[in-house]
Amino acid sequence: MSIVLHHHPLSRAATVVWMLEELGLQYTLQHVDFATGTHKSRALLALNPMGKIPILVDGEGEHAVVVSETAAIGIYLADRYAPGRLAPALDDPRRGPYLRAMLCGAIVVEPCALAKAMKWEYRPSNAGFGSYDDMVCGLHAMLTPGPFLLGAQCSMADICLGATVRYMVRFNMMASDDLIGPWLARLNERPANLRAEARNAAIVAEKGLAG
Repeated sequence: MSIVLHHHPLSRAATVVWMLEELGLQYTLQHVDFATGTHKSRALLALNPMGKIPILVDGEGEHAVVVSETAAIGIYLADRYAPGRLAPALDDPRRGPYLRAMLCGAIVVEPCALAKAMKWEYRPSNAGFGSYDDMVCGLHAMLTPGPFLLGAQCSMADICLGATVRYMVRFNMMASDDLIGPWLARLNERPANLRAEARNAAIVAEKGLAG
């Protein structure tokens, strides 16, 4: 089956390139030009009415599977192409912690980090994402004993959550520490990540995009 990723290298779609490289799959990148509004084109809106990327299309015609949202794409890809390797099996006790970590970046880590950086005024008890300190405490618990979220095995959850935490740390919206820093370093050194970084950087250069 053919895989097409609607992609911009300076968007969350860059993380999906890492996912695809980690899986060793063949794929095609379809560049989405934000400057010309391609993400709001009729064709893209038919795939995701919010006009957002990444959008992954696996297959062709009426049998194609269309998935948007980075975490959802990661869950789909790991279950479809690497069950038992990058995703625990459905009856594996690690499946619960895995799914929690897969979703934690988008629904807890990112809003908590943004709330702290932007000095939002809110009551943590009224927000689904809670407080920044509780978020960091939860992340530390997931990283213990390590070296990865599920122990010795790197999973799709490390890629998905790790990419979010890496972005927040890079732009000073989260602090690194003795647990988070070494975990990110291990992820950064993965050959699949290095290939993805190179491919995204090449597109940035080719398209003359601001890094």
